[in-house]
Amino acid sequence: MTSIHPTAEVDAKAQLGADVTVGPYCVIGPGVSLDEGVVLEAHVVMGGQTVVGPRTHIFPFASIGLKPQDLKYRGEATRLVIGADNQIREHVTMNPGTAGGGGLTQVGNRCLFMVGVHVAHDCEIGDSVIMANNATLGGHVVIEDFAIIGGLAAIHQFVRIGRHAMVGGMSGVEQDVIPFGSVMGDRAHLSGLNLVGLKRHDFTRDDIHALRTAYRLLFADEGTLAERLDDVEEVLGESSPVRQIIDFMKLQSQRGVCQPRDGHAA
Repeated sequence: MTSIHPTAEVDAKAQLGADVTVGPYCVIGPGVSLDEGVVLEAHVVMGGQTVVGPRTHIFPFASIGLKPQDLKYRGEATRLVIGADNQIREHVTMNPGTAGGGGLTQVGNRCLFMVGVHVAHDCEIGDSVIMANNATLGGHVVIEDFAIIGGLAAIHQFVRIGRHAMVGGMSGVEQDVIPFGSVMGDRAHLSGLNLVGLKRHDFTRDDIHALRTAYRLLFADEGTLAERLDDVEEVLGESSPVRQIIDFMKLQSQRGVCQPRDGHAA
């Protein structure tokens, strides 16, 4: 049974599914759609053309779907789509897309957004992503499945973060992070593979060995990066995790690939 606190303001045009809970002093705009089992704690504000998937839980003082922080935005009809089973904690902000960026900000399923996280316009976030306290995404950022973004990290516009990658706390990330990579630093540099994440997600010893070998080959001193990528594809291209890195690096990018600063050991 849907429950709306008497102090909440829910526009008559908003769409609420079964068993939705809207807590005290929430404000829900006319373009908002909440699927079954969504829970809004107190003081959540939601606007724009925003869709929230089943069982997502949004905590106090979150601001979801309001006007993007882009001076080029002129009120065009753009969207924010959030998947199922997410936890969106206190003071999180998520903005819809812009006409220049495709008009859509999209969040996958089973993600955790800790206190103060910001998801800017036109971002694309996969499944099972974790963003720790006060992590910030610029516009047009892509975060692939199972990536972890540490607290106070800032991801530059148009950067891509690959599957199972780890961004250390307080890192400023200006270039793409390969799948399974780990980066850290004021201006982030690649510091190896996310071995802890690989083990937690039950990658085999053969997978991890292939990834370590690919990492050393990719970031060796000899040849160009394009040549080394071709070498890795020839030697290790049949490994599924390595193939994910190869495909990621072959996609066109506006930011280049984050590389090691000192040494190349995984």
